[in-house]
Amino acid sequence: MLQPPIGALVTKTESRFGLVILSSRRARQINAYFHELGAGVGGYVPPQVHSLSRKPLTIALEEIYEDKVVVAPIEE
Repeated sequence: MLQPPIGALVTKTESRFGLVILSSRRARQINAYFHELGAGVGGYVPPQVHSLSRKPLTIALEEIYEDKVVVAPIEE
């Protein structure tokens, strides 16, 4: 069983495509944050949830589920 459930995640992003884009971008940011830790650069936001997982994509999905990361519509 996947936690958080995909059905609940899709309702937060309005589409599966939006979920894929948002989660992949946030997972890349989390991965870059973990790679920068030793350098002391601090250019990325750390994970916003406490997770037992060490995988950036799972952490990103948990952030989306807890509304720590949201989709901001582009204004024209």
